[in-house]
Amino acid sequence: MNEYEKPSESRGRLIPRGPEDVLKVIRTGHRKARLGDLYIRLLSISWKLLFVLIAAIYVDINVIFSLAYLASDGIEHARPGSFADAFFFSVETLSTIGYGQFYPAGLAANFLVTLEAFTGFVFFAGVTGLLFSKFSRPTARVLFSNVAVIDTYDGVPHLMFRLANERNNRIVDANLHVALLRKENTSEGHQMRRFHDLTLVRSRIPLLQLTWTVMHRIDETSPLYKANPQHLREVDAEIIVSLTGLDETISQLIHARHSFVAEEIICNASFVDILKRGEGRQIEVDYSLFHNVKKSDA
Repeated sequence: MNEYEKPSESRGRLIPRGPEDVLKVIRTGHRKARLGDLYIRLLSISWKLLFVLIAAIYVDINVIFSLAYLASDGIEHARPGSFADAFFFSVETLSTIGYGQFYPAGLAANFLVTLEAFTGFVFFAGVTGLLFSKFSRPTARVLFSNVAVIDTYDGVPHLMFRLANERNNRIVDANLHVALLRKENTSEGHQMRRFHDLTLVRSRIPLLQLTWTVMHRIDETSPLYKANPQHLREVDAEIIVSLTGLDETISQLIHARHSFVAEEIICNASFVDILKRGEGRQIEVDYSLFHNVKKSDA
């Protein structure tokens, strides 16, 4: 069983799982530093969008200089009025290839070549630095369960979810922090959004190579004590999960994040076992059952 009630209309969440539930933050009344944050924005976009953007800028630069070369009419051996010849001469100049078939003639054309050579130097240096930074940035591939469950252990209900390292290596000294975000009303009638730490049965493991079932004890000290799914929906509850650890392969700190909303918490259920001891020293992990849960007997 792996069914849970999906929200009919997404309200947005701090940790989105897709573009449809991104919490849009609209900032007004303050000065925006668009160019100042350009580098951060480029690092945060997808690889596909980044390559499309780089290709578009590359083509635009060559088109602009092609039109300038046509206006100056200063390319030797180029056909009169040929945009194709001007464009490919611009490509040769921007990338400093210089086949020699076309070359500038006259002061205006040489000035344009000088300007385009400098533009190409700045463009390729910026692209190289950006691609290297994006490629070398440490990232984690941690798989979180789609849902969290609440089940009874040792007579006490526990909130549980599980995670696993998707890479075939190990995360050393993995630390987990879990917090509950919800709306609250003060005694004066003010509404606030507050974070409450959820104490874990174990918040740190020395080695993450297989799976980790995370457990929070729901007792009198828990912010989830006596809370039910309906109440969690009313207060827009979101459970924020943050994982940090050291990637053993690259020896760099990595982090991953996830969240659960009220509709993704299943009561009186537990996760299906996915670990099976194989022959000899083998342990089989069945990821096809990773998100599956079953109703508890109680």
